[in-house]
Amino acid sequence: MKPATLLLLASLPVAALAQLVPPSFVVPTTYTGSGYKLVPLGPAVAEMDFKAYMSSIDHIRKTQGGNWPRQGLTMDDQAKDMAGEKAQWDGRKSFPFAVLTADGSKELGCFYLRPSTKEGYDVVATMWVTQEAFDKGFEDQLFRDMKAWLGSVWPFTKPAWRGKEITAEAWKALPAKPAPAQ
Repeated sequence: MKPATLLLLASLPVAALAQLVPPSFVVPTTYTGSGYKLVPLGPAVAEMDFKAYMSSIDHIRKTQGGNWPRQGLTMDDQAKDMAGEKAQWDGRKSFPFAVLTADGSKELGCFYLRPSTKEGYDVVATMWVTQEAFDKGFEDQLFRDMKAWLGSVWPFTKPAWRGKEITAEAWKALPAKPAPAQ
């Protein structure tokens, strides 16, 4: 898993590690947009994912905050990360998607649905796109499409669009969800 993913999961209350969606919800495994598609992030797209984020380190850090991705990540690191992402998906604990070109030959970015650790939100939606995709205006298109898709297909009522509708600073200042009763 990416260090940021490990940190996020390590900081989640036990309740947040429960399934993110009800057992009866059929999780969409793909989405097709204008010129792109989403597929589950995992080992099948590991090489494309690695190339995408390593090509845009400075851009991703600037737009997402933090220090991921870091220089020096290896394909071994990537393999571990992708295995972790697949395990999270299979356990219905989070839903990471690779955003690919329509023909599936190149990754343009990623879209993530993760449990919220903050009061007032039931899911955290985040995304990043490569510098190249950003320069073509794709980030705005992806955000509009994902916001509509999340609102119409997924069972969430209070998504937090961290980095889009809520800043990292505002997010950090929100009260944490209480720990579950033991």
